[in-house]
Amino acid sequence: MTSRPFRILGLQQIAIGGLDKQRLRTLWVDVLGLAVTGNFVSERENVDEDICTLGQGAHAVEVDLMQPLDPDKKPAVHATPLNHVGLWVDDLAKAVEWMTANGVRFAPGGIRRGAAGHDVCFIHPKGNDEFPLGGEGVLIELVQAPPAVVAALG
Repeated sequence: MTSRPFRILGLQQIAIGGLDKQRLRTLWVDVLGLAVTGNFVSERENVDEDICTLGQGAHAVEVDLMQPLDPDKKPAVHATPLNHVGLWVDDLAKAVEWMTANGVRFAPGGIRRGAAGHDVCFIHPKGNDEFPLGGEGVLIELVQAPPAVVAALG
């Protein structure tokens, strides 16, 4: 592999799925004390999610509590309880270009605006013949870090 033109800066989020988001809220918000900082609903992504925050500033980590809008449709955000892990990256476009050239398989959808307003894309959980590198069963979200996070973590 050639020299990497980007850096992974830190953990941006974890996303937890279930059939009943309220049960997730009871544990993560009521018991553990995380603050709900937003909500995101998308028919395209088949998700109703509460965005919670753990920590502050550049060191804050999102904990997304997700339930499907329709449990019989895809993506099935509840089918794997730990749905995905999000990583801050300093240059998302360069990361995707370099990783693609080095055999990383990305999920359909390309770079797009994510639930929290940052540009995102997903490394597919499984490789294939054309792109043999995947998340080995884990969906990985790459998240464009805003300038303040790049400065704090870079």
